[in-house]
Amino acid sequence: MKRLWLIFAQTVTICVAMLFTVQTLKPEWIGNRAPGGVVTIQQAADSTGAARANSYADAARKAVPAVVHIYTSQEVHVQRNPLLDDPFFRHFFGDRDDEQTQQRTGLGSGVIVSSDGYILTNNHVVDGADQIEVALNDDRKFKARVVGTDPDSDLAVLRIDTDKKLPVITFASSDSIRVGDVVLAIGNPFGVGQTVTSGIVSALGRSHLGINTFENFIQTDAPINPGNSGGALVDATGNLVGINTAIYSQSGGSMGIGFAIPVSLARSVMDQIIRNGSVVRGWIGVEVQEMTPELAESFRLPNTSGALIAGVMRGSPADKGGIRPGDVLTTINGKPIGDAQSMLSRIAELPPGESARFGLLRNGKTVEMEISIGRRPRPGRR
Repeated sequence: MKRLWLIFAQTVTICVAMLFTVQTLKPEWIGNRAPGGVVTIQQAADSTGAARANSYADAARKAVPAVVHIYTSQEVHVQRNPLLDDPFFRHFFGDRDDEQTQQRTGLGSGVIVSSDGYILTNNHVVDGADQIEVALNDDRKFKARVVGTDPDSDLAVLRIDTDKKLPVITFASSDSIRVGDVVLAIGNPFGVGQTVTSGIVSALGRSHLGINTFENFIQTDAPINPGNSGGALVDATGNLVGINTAIYSQSGGSMGIGFAIPVSLARSVMDQIIRNGSVVRGWIGVEVQEMTPELAESFRLPNTSGALIAGVMRGSPADKGGIRPGDVLTTINGKPIGDAQSMLSRIAELPPGESARFGLLRNGKTVEMEISIGRRPRPGRR
């Protein structure tokens, strides 16, 4: 018995010694231990199929190649300091040129809309630029020229020349976007490089913001920052739903309220610019004012629908047709007018040269006039 106990004790001692040696020199041989003996980890298998249901990588991969960076430069002439006209300063510093030239640079984004080089962006990105350079996602760079601009909608079309076909964005259906849909904003914020951010559509049809003359914005909380202007707002499948244009911010950065021009308006403007070099809109030459409850009461109106004619340009179609300041425009071709913004948009859609019926309230009486539509003048540089 004593001999068996001695054999058992020696066996246990040898096993303990072997375990200590293995744990010290080769800990990975012992199960449930990570290399290095730190912690045990659980490795996931490759994520495929349903496991990637919450990823928008495919949408980003589809849209990103068609979004470009736009760099602009502009020569600005600055008047010299009046102190240099003083004889005392001229004695020491000599005569200086009346003007000094400074180089102003800017950046933004754009979207390739055709394989032969047409690019859609914001007007304010390229407004006044002397030179425009476009950088593709694959680092190729091209000089670009302006095909045409539309300051009223803040859109512009550029063109680059290349022998190779370019990646092109896919346009979404104009009525496919809904409040609550996931969207991705793609652009070059602050010049850091191609960036994709995500959010949802917060609202549709935003207007009366004072950003553009014609407003019908998509509001989104996808982070949009300086440099994103002109970039793409795409849906969860990578199709273009809007052109990122502006943000509401008190700090200069994203605060969760961004605005994009819907693809329906962007496409209409783009087609006219490519076809005609500019956008043709109807115009009658009136200054309008929103109808407030106080004004409605003073004009003895049942509600605030309609637009108050605050002024009429001399010699304009409205002036020739008999519209006067103080009239309240209520209908165009029999369709009611909700407010001043919708009135401007409705008139802009009318073809110049054709006539339209305008329903007015004048001194409490309903008046109808036939007005020949003119062509809206191009606004001056902002």
